[in-house]
Amino acid sequence: MTTTSTTTPQVFDNYLNHTKGIRSWLFTLDHKRIGVMYLICVLSAFLLAGIFAMMIRFQLLTPEGTFMTQDQYNQAFTVHGAIMVFLVIIPAVPAALGNFVLPIMLGAKDVAFPKLNLFSWWLWVFGLIFFLIALGVGGIDTGWTFYTPYSIDKASSMGGVIPALIGTFILGFSSIFTGMNFIVTIHRLRPKGMTWFRMPLFLWATYATAIIQVLATPVIGITLLLLVIERTVGIGIFDPAMGGDPVLYQHFFWFYSHPAVYIMILPAMGVVSELIAVHSHRHIFGYKFIAYSSIAIAMFGFLVWGHHMFTSGQSPLMNVIFSIITFSVSIPSAVKIFNWLATLYKGSISLNTSMIYGLSFIFIFSIGGLTGLHLATLATDVHLHDSYFVVAHFHYVMMGSALIGFLGGIHHWWPKMIGKMYNENWGRISAILVFIGFNVTFFSQFMMGSKGMPRRYATYTEMPEFQIYHIWSTAGSTILALGFVICAIYLLHSVFKGKRAPANPWGGRSLEWQCSSPPPWDNFAEQPEVGDCYDFSVLEWNETEQGYNWRKDVAHPGE
Repeated sequence: MTTTSTTTPQVFDNYLNHTKGIRSWLFTLDHKRIGVMYLICVLSAFLLAGIFAMMIRFQLLTPEGTFMTQDQYNQAFTVHGAIMVFLVIIPAVPAALGNFVLPIMLGAKDVAFPKLNLFSWWLWVFGLIFFLIALGVGGIDTGWTFYTPYSIDKASSMGGVIPALIGTFILGFSSIFTGMNFIVTIHRLRPKGMTWFRMPLFLWATYATAIIQVLATPVIGITLLLLVIERTVGIGIFDPAMGGDPVLYQHFFWFYSHPAVYIMILPAMGVVSELIAVHSHRHIFGYKFIAYSSIAIAMFGFLVWGHHMFTSGQSPLMNVIFSIITFSVSIPSAVKIFNWLATLYKGSISLNTSMIYGLSFIFIFSIGGLTGLHLATLATDVHLHDSYFVVAHFHYVMMGSALIGFLGGIHHWWPKMIGKMYNENWGRISAILVFIGFNVTFFSQFMMGSKGMPRRYATYTEMPEFQIYHIWSTAGSTILALGFVICAIYLLHSVFKGKRAPANPWGGRSLEWQCSSPPPWDNFAEQPEVGDCYDFSVLEWNETEQGYNWRKDVAHPGE
């Protein structure tokens, strides 16, 4: 076996093919390289979406909104939302971190279907290309949901609608293939001794996410295909002028998109389970409850889509049923929160960058979940619907929680992926700026939304009393952007100038911490032995190696 090189130019080339050059990356079958490529692509898309987000905030800095025209504003928030949802948050943790970490957590050499894994990445790239085409041929101004009848009205919507729909359709196949690959990998490649209840909780969360990807994503794919057919051929499906039903589109869209909420959030929850346990050096509390809650969230996710449509004219009885089920989905989420807090209790907490992101997730997700109760309540939803309260809630759950979990996972597994340590001081500063900036940006939107500020308005000259909230929100977004920029700088710096990472810098017990950093060609020199992945008492700090080793007075699994 080729040993891991410590010279910077070879850090990325030691994964599979032992060959250099971009071609060896673009056609690699190594899950680690594919995960790194996903990570680079997702972060690039995030940069693009972030630019549009800052354009939106500067537009709303004054009631007159002189930064963009109203049409440009409509395009900006559409492109921002579509890129963030379909190109960033949905693939971020499952495709990027999951591809790298999942097989190593299983002690496997790769995923079950390496060629399908590479094909999934190429589909993501083609989906991105179609989104860029959409921007080049006139843009999109329908909102990221592509709501009908606006998205089928050729006179009012932009020329980029069809390329954007095709791009989203292609991205759906990427998501389906990734989910199917992970399901088979977890079923078939678990090592001897790793029963279902000895798997790391990240694998439980990824498995539940994969089920949603496989079952729900075909619905949105068919829906968008019907939308393309209606717009090009003129067959009445959703257009009321041709006998179609626009509310039917909403049912189809949200039947996928609410489970898709958990495609975004469940993997982040799995990451946080690892962060809380490893960086508090304490056995996870209520392992089975957390594992089962992931499956429960996936099941409830298919039953609550109607709460997006309380004001769309569906029957009062259906509104009540969807409201009750929506309240029920909070139970398994609360189970996770309580068990994470119980794990922290009397733990030996390392307040490093990863842990700060883990604690930030608990705070932000709690606010996002609790404000969701207002939107699940029929009486208050009528007032809050289509207001900035919904924007804030959505971002607390999606952008805040999912992205914070993603950042926590990047920092947790960065030494394993790159083989280098980042600067912890700058990491903490960045994490705190992200936390402060995010809350300043979006908590102010809760306040303006509850007072009646509608969303998707390019100007608000008749409501100047809301300017102070927009000023706070824009200031917060600037702090947030600064945190992201600092994060990008020190992570890139670590690639070239960072100290060599030990195999186990944090004291983790799952199998990925038993191989070198970065992992060698086939991940492990020999099949690792499975133990309790949350029993940290068997590890001790090695000052010389600046990492954790197995205690000499404790028998290793298999001995």
